[in-house]
Amino acid sequence: MKRALITGITGQDGSYLAELLLEKGYEVHGLIRRSSSFNTARIDHLYQEPQDPQRRLKLHFGDLTDGSRLVALLEEIQPNEVYNLAAQSHVRVSFDEPEFTGQTTGLGTTRLLEAIRSSGAKCRFYQASSSEMFGAAPPPQNENTAFYPRSPYGVAKVYSYWITRNYREAYGMFACNGILFNHESPRRGATFVTKKITRAAARISAGLQSELYLGNLDAVRDWGYAPEYVEAMWRMLQHDVPQDYVIATNTAYTVRDFLDFSFRAVGLDWQKYVKFDDRYLRPTEVDALIGDPSKAQEDLKWVPNVLTPRLAKIMVEADLEALKSEGSLYIDSVQTN
Repeated sequence: MKRALITGITGQDGSYLAELLLEKGYEVHGLIRRSSSFNTARIDHLYQEPQDPQRRLKLHFGDLTDGSRLVALLEEIQPNEVYNLAAQSHVRVSFDEPEFTGQTTGLGTTRLLEAIRSSGAKCRFYQASSSEMFGAAPPPQNENTAFYPRSPYGVAKVYSYWITRNYREAYGMFACNGILFNHESPRRGATFVTKKITRAAARISAGLQSELYLGNLDAVRDWGYAPEYVEAMWRMLQHDVPQDYVIATNTAYTVRDFLDFSFRAVGLDWQKYVKFDDRYLRPTEVDALIGDPSKAQEDLKWVPNVLTPRLAKIMVEADLEALKSEGSLYIDSVQTN
C-alpha cells in the first residue's frame, strides 16, 4: 500500500486530493495545525476512528514553520509521495501579511524539502506552484514564460518553485512543480472572489442578502475545476521523469463574466446587486492569467472537462443546497409569507 503525506489537507485541494488517493488505495497522512476550534470541515466525511484497524486516513499536528517536526514525521511515516499544498494562499491578504506569507508559502517549502533530504525519506515530492508567479507576464503563459510576480504571495511561490528545482538538480530528488492556474469548487474558501460571488448569488436569490461588494471586475482568469486539478498533481508523481507542468484550461473569462454566469444560474441580473469597494483592490494588479497546458496534455494525458460557465453553475447549485441544509431557505420563505 502506497503512503502519501499531504500538507494543507484541510484546504480545498487537500481534501479533494485525499479523496482521490484513498480511492486509489493509498494510506493518507495529513498535516494539520493545532487549533482550539475544529478546522477539518472539508475532510470530516473522510474521518475514521483511531481504533479502526483498517483506517487509511491519519492526521498529524504540525506546521511548515517547524522543521524538526517535519523531520520527525517523515521518519515516522516514510511516505512514498509528499504533496506540499500548505500555504498562506490569499493573494490580497499577502499584502497585509507579507512576512508571514514568506515564512509559510516560501520558506515552508525549503523546510519540507530539507526534512525529506535529511531524513533520508525515499519519496516523490509535489510542490503546489501558482499562476500568480507569472503576474504581469503576457498571456498565454506556459512552462517557458518568465515569471513577473505582482504580490508577496506570487513572490513567495517563485521562491518555492526555484528551491524545488534546486533540490531536484542538486540532490537528484524526484520533485515536481505543478503550476496551477485558478481552480475552484464548492469547497473554495468564502473569502475568495469566486466563492463570494456564488454564495452571494445563492443568498440574494433566497432573500438573505441584498448587496455584494467587489473590487476589480476586469481581471481575466483561467478558471478550472479543483477535483480535476488534483488528478493532475497525482499524475505528475506517476510520470517517469520529474518535470514542471502548467495546469490550466486555456480559456479566458473576466470576473464580470463569472458574475454573469453565477447570477444567471438563479435568474438574476448581477448589475442590480454588485457594488464597488476599493478595499478589495490589490496594490499591484494582475490583469490576465491564461494557461497553456499543452505539455501536461501530451505527457500526462490530462485534459480539463469543466470550464468556467459550468463551474459557476456547479458552485451556485452547491451554495443553494447548503442553504437548504441549513434551513435558511425555509426560514426565509416563512418570513416572506
